[in-house]
Amino acid sequence: MSSKLNVKPLIEWGFSFEKPVIVSGPCSAESEEQLMETALGLADKGIDVLRAGIWKPRTRPGGFEGLGKLALPWLKKAGQAIGKPIAVEVATREHVFDCLKAGVDILWIGARTTANPFSVQEIADALEGVDIPVIVKNPVNPDLQLWLGALERMNRAGITRLGALHRGFSSYEKTKYRNKPMWELPVELRRLEPGLPIFCDPSHICGGRDLLASVAQKAMDLDFDGLMLESHRDPDNAWSDAAQQVTPERLGEIIAGLIIRQSKPEITANQLDDLRHRIDRLDNYVMEILSERMDIAKQIGEFKRDNNITILQTNRWDEIVHDRIEKGLKKDLTEAFIKEMFEAIHQESIRHQTKVMNNAVNVSTK
Repeated sequence: MSSKLNVKPLIEWGFSFEKPVIVSGPCSAESEEQLMETALGLADKGIDVLRAGIWKPRTRPGGFEGLGKLALPWLKKAGQAIGKPIAVEVATREHVFDCLKAGVDILWIGARTTANPFSVQEIADALEGVDIPVIVKNPVNPDLQLWLGALERMNRAGITRLGALHRGFSSYEKTKYRNKPMWELPVELRRLEPGLPIFCDPSHICGGRDLLASVAQKAMDLDFDGLMLESHRDPDNAWSDAAQQVTPERLGEIIAGLIIRQSKPEITANQLDDLRHRIDRLDNYVMEILSERMDIAKQIGEFKRDNNITILQTNRWDEIVHDRIEKGLKKDLTEAFIKEMFEAIHQESIRHQTKVMNNAVNVSTK
Protein backbone atom coordinates (compact mmCIF):
# COMPACT_ATOMS: atom_id res chain seq x y z
CA MET A 1 0.00 0.00 0.00
CA SER A 2 1.37 3.43 -0.94
CA SER A 3 1.61 6.15 1.66
CA LYS A 4 -1.52 8.21 2.26
CA LEU A 5 0.34 10.91 4.15
CA ASN A 6 2.16 13.77 2.47
CA VAL A 7 5.27 13.90 4.64
CA LYS A 8 8.85 15.05 4.26
CA PRO A 9 11.88 12.91 5.16
CA LEU A 10 13.96 13.95 8.15
CA ILE A 11 16.67 15.43 5.95
CA GLU A 12 14.10 18.01 4.82
CA TRP A 13 13.02 19.06 8.32
CA GLY A 14 15.52 21.93 8.28
CA PHE A 15 17.83 20.87 11.10
CA SER A 16 20.55 18.90 9.26
CA PHE A 17 19.23 15.69 10.84
CA GLU A 18 20.84 12.33 10.16
CA LYS A 19 19.57 8.97 11.46
CA PRO A 20 19.25 8.30 14.27
CA VAL A 21 17.93 11.61 15.55
CA ILE A 22 18.36 11.77 19.34
CA VAL A 23 15.90 13.88 21.34
CA SER A 24 16.80 14.24 25.01
CA GLY A 25 16.33 16.36 28.08
CA PRO A 26 14.50 16.24 31.40
CA CYS A 27 11.01 14.84 31.81
CA SER A 28 10.00 18.18 33.35
CA ALA A 29 11.39 21.67 33.41
CA GLU A 30 11.89 22.35 37.13
CA SER A 31 14.00 25.51 37.16
CA GLU A 32 16.10 27.61 34.83
CA GLU A 33 19.26 26.30 36.51
CA GLN A 34 18.17 22.65 36.17
CA LEU A 35 17.40 23.05 32.48
CA MET A 36 20.67 24.81 31.69
CA GLU A 37 22.85 22.41 33.68
CA THR A 38 21.19 19.38 32.06
CA ALA A 39 21.49 20.93 28.60
CA LEU A 40 25.17 21.72 29.05
CA GLY A 41 25.75 18.16 30.23
CA LEU A 42 24.07 16.86 27.07
CA ALA A 43 25.87 19.23 24.69
CA ASP A 44 28.61 16.79 23.67
CA LYS A 45 26.67 13.54 24.14
CA GLY A 46 25.37 13.21 20.58
CA ILE A 47 21.89 14.65 20.97
CA ASP A 48 20.16 16.54 18.15
CA VAL A 49 17.16 18.08 19.95
CA LEU A 50 16.70 19.33 23.53
CA ARG A 51 13.35 18.46 25.10
CA ALA A 52 11.57 19.20 28.36
CA GLY A 53 8.06 18.81 29.71
CA ILE A 54 6.43 22.20 30.24
CA TRP A 55 2.89 21.00 30.88
CA LYS A 56 2.73 17.56 32.51
CA PRO A 57 -0.51 15.54 32.38
CA ARG A 58 -0.56 13.46 35.55
CA THR A 59 -2.66 10.35 36.04
CA ARG A 60 -3.80 11.47 39.50
CA PRO A 61 -4.01 14.94 41.07
CA GLY A 62 -1.31 16.07 43.43
CA GLY A 63 1.69 15.31 41.22
CA PHE A 64 3.92 17.92 39.64
CA GLU A 65 2.05 19.20 36.60
CA GLY A 66 4.77 21.43 35.17
CA LEU A 67 5.54 25.12 35.41
CA GLY A 68 3.70 26.05 32.22
CA LYS A 69 4.72 28.82 29.85
CA LEU A 70 6.96 30.34 32.54
CA ALA A 71 9.56 27.68 31.64
CA LEU A 72 9.46 28.16 27.85
CA PRO A 73 12.07 30.96 27.72
CA TRP A 74 14.33 28.88 29.99
CA LEU A 75 14.20 25.98 27.54
CA LYS A 76 14.76 28.28 24.59
CA LYS A 77 17.81 29.79 26.29
CA ALA A 78 19.20 26.34 27.12
CA GLY A 79 18.74 25.20 23.53
CA GLN A 80 20.54 28.28 22.22
CA ALA A 81 23.38 27.72 24.68
CA ILE A 82 24.16 24.31 23.14
CA GLY A 83 23.05 25.15 19.59
CA LYS A 84 20.15 22.66 19.49
CA PRO A 85 16.49 23.03 18.49
CA ILE A 86 13.96 22.51 21.29
CA ALA A 87 10.88 20.27 21.51
CA VAL A 88 7.82 20.56 23.75
CA GLU A 89 4.66 18.50 24.29
CA VAL A 90 1.37 20.29 23.61
CA ALA A 91 -2.16 19.23 24.54
CA THR A 92 -4.32 22.32 23.88
CA ARG A 93 -4.53 25.23 21.43
CA GLU A 94 -3.24 27.54 24.15
CA HIS A 95 -0.13 25.35 24.50
CA VAL A 96 0.40 25.63 20.74
CA PHE A 97 0.09 29.43 20.75
CA ASP A 98 2.45 29.75 23.73
CA CYS A 99 5.05 27.53 22.06
CA LEU A 100 4.87 29.34 18.74
CA LYS A 101 5.25 32.69 20.51
CA ALA A 102 8.27 31.38 22.46
CA GLY A 103 9.99 30.07 19.32
CA VAL A 104 9.75 26.34 20.05
CA ASP A 105 11.16 24.39 17.09
CA ILE A 106 9.34 21.03 17.32
CA LEU A 107 6.05 20.03 18.94
CA TRP A 108 4.96 16.60 20.06
CA ILE A 109 1.55 15.28 21.02
CA GLY A 110 1.36 12.95 24.02
CA ALA A 111 -0.30 9.56 24.29
CA ARG A 112 -3.28 10.77 26.31
CA THR A 113 -3.96 13.54 23.80
CA THR A 114 -3.62 11.25 20.78
CA ALA A 115 -6.35 9.08 22.30
CA ASN A 116 -8.83 11.98 22.04
CA PRO A 117 -9.71 13.03 18.46
CA PHE A 118 -11.35 16.23 19.74
CA SER A 119 -8.08 17.33 21.38
CA VAL A 120 -6.04 16.35 18.32
CA GLN A 121 -8.34 18.31 16.04
CA GLU A 122 -8.11 21.34 18.33
CA ILE A 123 -4.32 21.24 17.99
CA ALA A 124 -4.56 20.70 14.24
CA ASP A 125 -6.84 23.72 13.89
CA ALA A 126 -4.39 25.84 15.91
CA LEU A 127 -1.58 24.76 13.56
CA GLU A 128 -3.46 25.45 10.32
CA GLY A 129 -1.02 27.21 8.00
CA VAL A 130 1.92 26.92 10.43
CA ASP A 131 5.13 25.31 9.18
CA ILE A 132 6.49 23.43 12.20
CA PRO A 133 7.51 19.77 12.74
CA VAL A 134 5.03 17.72 14.78
CA ILE A 135 5.65 14.27 16.29
CA VAL A 136 2.62 12.22 17.36
CA LYS A 137 2.93 9.63 20.12
CA ASN A 138 0.90 6.44 19.92
CA PRO A 139 -2.33 6.43 21.95
CA VAL A 140 -2.30 4.87 25.40
CA ASN A 141 -4.05 1.71 24.17
CA PRO A 142 -2.94 -0.37 21.17
CA ASP A 143 -5.17 1.24 18.54
CA LEU A 144 -3.34 1.71 15.23
CA GLN A 145 -6.30 3.41 13.56
CA LEU A 146 -6.46 6.03 16.32
CA TRP A 147 -2.73 6.69 15.87
CA LEU A 148 -3.14 7.00 12.11
CA GLY A 149 -6.15 9.26 12.59
CA ALA A 150 -4.11 11.71 14.69
CA LEU A 151 -1.36 11.75 12.07
CA GLU A 152 -3.91 12.35 9.32
CA ARG A 153 -5.46 15.27 11.22
CA MET A 154 -2.04 16.93 11.50
CA ASN A 155 -1.32 16.28 7.83
CA ARG A 156 -4.64 17.77 6.73
CA ALA A 157 -3.77 20.91 8.67
CA GLY A 158 -0.74 21.27 6.40
CA ILE A 159 1.91 19.68 8.62
CA THR A 160 4.29 17.83 6.30
CA ARG A 161 7.26 17.65 8.67
CA LEU A 162 5.44 14.94 10.53
CA GLY A 163 6.64 11.98 12.56
CA ALA A 164 5.31 9.23 14.83
CA LEU A 165 6.65 8.37 18.29
CA HIS A 166 6.33 4.85 19.68
CA ARG A 167 6.17 4.92 23.50
CA GLY A 168 4.55 1.54 24.17
CA PHE A 169 1.01 0.68 25.24
CA SER A 170 -0.78 0.47 28.56
CA SER A 171 -1.49 -3.03 29.83
CA TYR A 172 -3.43 -4.29 32.83
CA GLU A 173 -1.12 -7.25 33.26
CA LYS A 174 2.21 -6.80 35.01
CA THR A 175 5.26 -6.99 32.76
CA LYS A 176 8.88 -5.91 33.01
CA TYR A 177 7.93 -2.80 31.03
CA ARG A 178 5.99 0.24 32.15
CA ASN A 179 4.27 0.16 28.75
CA LYS A 180 4.37 -2.95 26.56
CA PRO A 181 6.40 -2.28 23.41
CA MET A 182 4.13 -4.29 21.09
CA TRP A 183 6.64 -3.72 18.29
CA GLU A 184 4.25 -5.13 15.73
CA LEU A 185 2.19 -1.91 15.80
CA PRO A 186 4.92 0.56 14.78
CA VAL A 187 6.15 -2.04 12.28
CA GLU A 188 2.66 -2.16 10.75
CA LEU A 189 2.57 1.65 10.77
CA ARG A 190 5.82 1.64 8.81
CA ARG A 191 4.30 -0.79 6.31
CA LEU A 192 1.24 1.40 5.85
CA GLU A 193 3.17 4.68 5.79
CA PRO A 194 6.68 3.86 4.54
CA GLY A 195 7.68 7.52 4.19
CA LEU A 196 6.75 8.48 7.76
CA PRO A 197 9.67 9.06 10.17
CA ILE A 198 9.18 6.94 13.30
CA PHE A 199 10.88 7.60 16.64
CA CYS A 200 10.98 5.41 19.75
CA ASP A 201 10.62 6.53 23.36
CA PRO A 202 12.46 3.88 25.43
CA SER A 203 12.03 5.94 28.62
CA HIS A 204 8.26 5.51 28.69
CA ILE A 205 8.39 1.94 27.42
CA CYS A 206 10.76 0.91 30.21
CA GLY A 207 9.72 3.06 33.14
CA GLY A 208 13.17 2.34 34.59
CA ARG A 209 16.81 2.62 33.60
CA ASP A 210 17.88 -1.02 33.34
CA LEU A 211 16.27 -1.80 29.98
CA LEU A 212 16.82 1.54 28.22
CA ALA A 213 19.86 0.46 26.23
CA SER A 214 18.32 -2.79 25.01
CA VAL A 215 15.04 -1.13 23.96
CA ALA A 216 16.93 1.65 22.20
CA GLN A 217 18.97 -0.97 20.33
CA LYS A 218 15.82 -2.87 19.38
CA ALA A 219 14.45 0.32 17.82
CA MET A 220 17.65 0.73 15.83
CA ASP A 221 17.47 -2.89 14.68
CA LEU A 222 13.95 -2.20 13.40
CA ASP A 223 15.21 0.83 11.44
CA PHE A 224 13.52 3.51 13.54
CA ASP A 225 14.55 7.04 12.62
CA GLY A 226 15.30 8.33 16.10
CA LEU A 227 15.00 8.05 19.86
CA MET A 228 13.54 10.19 22.64
CA LEU A 229 15.34 9.53 25.92
CA GLU A 230 14.86 11.44 29.15
CA SER A 231 17.93 12.82 30.89
CA HIS A 232 18.26 14.85 34.10
CA ARG A 233 21.21 16.32 35.96
CA ASP A 234 20.06 14.47 39.12
CA PRO A 235 17.59 11.74 38.08
CA ASP A 236 16.94 10.32 41.55
CA ASN A 237 15.63 13.68 42.70
CA ALA A 238 13.64 14.56 39.57
CA TRP A 239 10.17 15.96 40.21
CA SER A 240 8.53 13.53 37.76
CA ASP A 241 9.34 10.06 36.38
CA ALA A 242 12.61 9.86 38.30
CA ALA A 243 13.09 6.13 37.78
CA GLN A 244 13.27 6.30 33.99
CA GLN A 245 15.66 9.25 33.63
CA VAL A 246 19.43 9.00 33.33
CA THR A 247 22.30 11.41 33.79
CA PRO A 248 23.77 13.07 30.69
CA GLU A 249 26.86 10.90 31.16
CA ARG A 250 24.83 7.68 31.11
CA LEU A 251 22.85 8.93 28.14
CA GLY A 252 26.08 9.47 26.27
CA GLU A 253 27.11 5.88 27.02
CA ILE A 254 23.79 4.54 25.71
CA ILE A 255 24.09 6.54 22.50
CA ALA A 256 27.73 5.58 21.99
CA GLY A 257 26.85 1.91 22.48
CA LEU A 258 24.17 1.81 19.78
CA ILE A 259 24.83 -0.36 16.77
CA ILE A 260 23.36 1.41 13.75
CA ARG A 261 22.18 -1.03 11.11
CA GLN A 262 22.39 -0.07 7.46
CA SER A 263 19.89 -0.92 4.77
CA LYS A 264 21.75 -2.24 1.72
CA PRO A 265 19.33 -3.28 -1.04
CA GLU A 266 22.08 -4.63 -3.30
CA ILE A 267 23.20 -7.06 -0.61
CA THR A 268 19.60 -7.94 0.17
CA ALA A 269 18.91 -8.83 -3.43
CA ASN A 270 21.98 -11.01 -3.77
CA GLN A 271 22.24 -12.76 -0.42
CA LEU A 272 18.86 -12.80 1.30
CA ASP A 273 16.42 -13.70 -1.46
CA ASP A 274 17.01 -17.45 -1.16
CA LEU A 275 16.45 -17.37 2.61
CA ARG A 276 13.31 -15.28 2.15
CA HIS A 277 11.96 -17.70 -0.43
CA ARG A 278 12.49 -20.51 2.07
CA ILE A 279 10.58 -18.53 4.70
CA ASP A 280 7.76 -17.97 2.19
CA ARG A 281 7.53 -21.71 1.56
CA LEU A 282 7.48 -22.45 5.28
CA ASP A 283 4.83 -19.78 5.87
CA ASN A 284 2.63 -21.36 3.22
CA TYR A 285 3.13 -24.73 4.90
CA VAL A 286 2.20 -23.23 8.28
CA MET A 287 -1.00 -21.84 6.75
CA GLU A 288 -1.88 -25.27 5.34
CA ILE A 289 -1.26 -26.91 8.72
CA LEU A 290 -3.40 -24.31 10.52
CA SER A 291 -6.21 -24.80 7.99
CA GLU A 292 -6.06 -28.54 8.62
CA ARG A 293 -6.16 -27.92 12.37
CA MET A 294 -9.27 -25.76 11.99
CA ASP A 295 -10.96 -28.51 9.98
CA ILE A 296 -10.45 -30.79 12.98
CA ALA A 297 -11.77 -28.04 15.28
CA LYS A 298 -14.96 -27.98 13.21
CA GLN A 299 -15.33 -31.74 13.65
CA ILE A 300 -14.85 -31.30 17.40
CA GLY A 301 -17.54 -28.60 17.29
CA GLU A 302 -19.94 -31.00 15.59
CA PHE A 303 -19.26 -33.64 18.23
CA LYS A 304 -19.83 -31.16 21.06
CA ARG A 305 -23.03 -29.95 19.41
CA ASP A 306 -24.40 -33.46 18.93
CA ASN A 307 -23.53 -34.42 22.52
CA ASN A 308 -24.59 -31.13 24.10
CA ILE A 309 -21.07 -30.29 25.37
CA THR A 310 -19.87 -26.73 26.00
CA ILE A 311 -17.32 -25.31 23.60
CA LEU A 312 -14.82 -24.20 26.25
CA GLN A 313 -13.13 -27.04 28.13
CA THR A 314 -10.82 -25.31 30.60
CA ASN A 315 -8.90 -28.39 31.70
CA ARG A 316 -8.12 -29.32 28.12
CA TRP A 317 -6.95 -25.78 27.34
CA ASP A 318 -4.65 -25.71 30.39
CA GLU A 319 -3.21 -29.05 29.31
CA ILE A 320 -2.48 -27.71 25.81
CA VAL A 321 -0.82 -24.54 27.11
CA HIS A 322 1.51 -26.34 29.52
CA ASP A 323 2.41 -29.02 27.00
CA ARG A 324 3.14 -26.56 24.15
CA ILE A 325 5.20 -24.26 26.37
CA GLU A 326 7.32 -27.17 27.58
CA LYS A 327 7.94 -28.37 24.03
CA GLY A 328 8.45 -24.88 22.62
CA LEU A 329 11.07 -23.95 25.19
CA LYS A 330 13.13 -26.93 24.06
CA LYS A 331 13.06 -25.47 20.54
CA ASP A 332 14.37 -22.05 21.65
CA LEU A 333 10.96 -20.36 21.50
CA THR A 334 10.02 -17.95 24.28
CA GLU A 335 7.17 -18.70 26.64
CA ALA A 336 5.47 -15.39 25.79
CA PHE A 337 5.52 -16.18 22.07
CA ILE A 338 4.16 -19.70 22.56
CA LYS A 339 1.33 -18.45 24.77
CA GLU A 340 0.35 -15.65 22.38
CA MET A 341 0.47 -17.95 19.37
CA PHE A 342 -1.64 -20.70 20.91
CA GLU A 343 -4.08 -18.21 22.43
CA ALA A 344 -4.67 -16.88 18.91
CA ILE A 345 -5.06 -20.43 17.56
CA HIS A 346 -7.42 -21.27 20.42
CA GLN A 347 -9.59 -18.22 19.71
CA GLU A 348 -9.80 -19.16 16.04
CA SER A 349 -10.75 -22.72 17.00
CA ILE A 350 -13.49 -21.38 19.27
CA ARG A 351 -14.74 -19.21 16.41
CA HIS A 352 -15.04 -22.23 14.11
CA GLN A 353 -16.76 -24.32 16.79
CA THR A 354 -19.15 -21.46 17.62
CA LYS A 355 -20.04 -21.17 13.95
CA VAL A 356 -20.89 -24.87 13.89
CA MET A 357 -23.09 -24.46 16.99
CA ASN A 358 -24.84 -21.37 15.65
CA ASN A 359 -25.56 -23.00 12.31
CA ALA A 360 -27.28 -25.83 14.16
CA VAL A 361 -29.40 -23.34 16.14
CA ASN A 362 -30.35 -21.46 12.99
CA VAL A 363 -31.38 -24.64 11.22
CA SER A 364 -33.50 -25.82 14.17
CA THR A 365 -35.42 -22.50 14.37
CA LYS A 366 -36.40 -22.41 10.69
